[in-house]
Amino acid sequence: MIEIEGLTKSFGSVKAVDNISLTISKGEVIGFLGPNGAGKTTTMRLITGFLSPDAGTVKVNGIPVETNRIEAQKYIGYLPENNPLYKDMLVSEFLDFSADLKDIPPSKRRSAFDFVVEAVNIGDVFYRPISELSKGYRQRVGIASALLHEPPILIMDEPTEGLDPNQRTEIRALIKKLAQDHTIIVSTHVMQEAQAVCNRLVIINKGRIVADGTSEELSRATQNKRTILIDMEGRDVEPLLRNMTGVEDMIIESIDGERVRAKIVTDSSVEIQPELSRLAATHGWIIWKLAEEEHRLEEIFHRLTMEG
Repeated sequence: MIEIEGLTKSFGSVKAVDNISLTISKGEVIGFLGPNGAGKTTTMRLITGFLSPDAGTVKVNGIPVETNRIEAQKYIGYLPENNPLYKDMLVSEFLDFSADLKDIPPSKRRSAFDFVVEAVNIGDVFYRPISELSKGYRQRVGIASALLHEPPILIMDEPTEGLDPNQRTEIRALIKKLAQDHTIIVSTHVMQEAQAVCNRLVIINKGRIVADGTSEELSRATQNKRTILIDMEGRDVEPLLRNMTGVEDMIIESIDGERVRAKIVTDSSVEIQPELSRLAATHGWIIWKLAEEEHRLEEIFHRLTMEG
């Protein structure tokens, strides 16, 4: 759906986007993560055609953005970082103005308005001045404007920035709802938010992609060690586990009679779960828990952006 190849953009001596290549398929929900100044916003502006690259290409549904920008933009709904609303307008007036800009004919406006009002749940404020709305509702109106021409792709730059916790929850739920029918790119500084709404994470640092994958894949790729959480009950659990091939350390959390709760540390390339299962079967142990510990996304983000 979106193909990015060798994308580069500089502002003076600062290279904001440095040779980025990325393919985004239909139905994906991509989280753009990165510290301030990493290049997220510039990348989004290049994808949407609001900026022209110094080098590289962007294709949207096979259409080159650089040479056919207007046609490519028909497939994209874009909510910029600073939601561009005219606060002295009614919501209905602003959406009508947006329809003018998007060249939606009068015969199709009623259905377009009905679509976005239901999609983002703004029926209660449709005839209210934008100046009277909460920031959460203003974000909804911005998303409604982006969706007015019913694009298959939705790109949102920090859509929950400055919202209170309840408003964040509402916008997250809205993004999840829209993800059922749209390909979405969303940038955020909130790691939990990215995990909650995105099925793929792209971390950008100093204009380059430093990681790309699910949170589990990023965790595995950035760790040299793997930690297995165990809760087992039976005879000789601790000594037999310590002597397993590939076990570098075993951190005991508690021992209650024959029940042992611990963390087993191995090299990331070692798979010890099969041997653990065989030992349990051989010695008649009860397995209460056997799972791999996930590293927090905040830790992965910090490591990648500090080392990148």
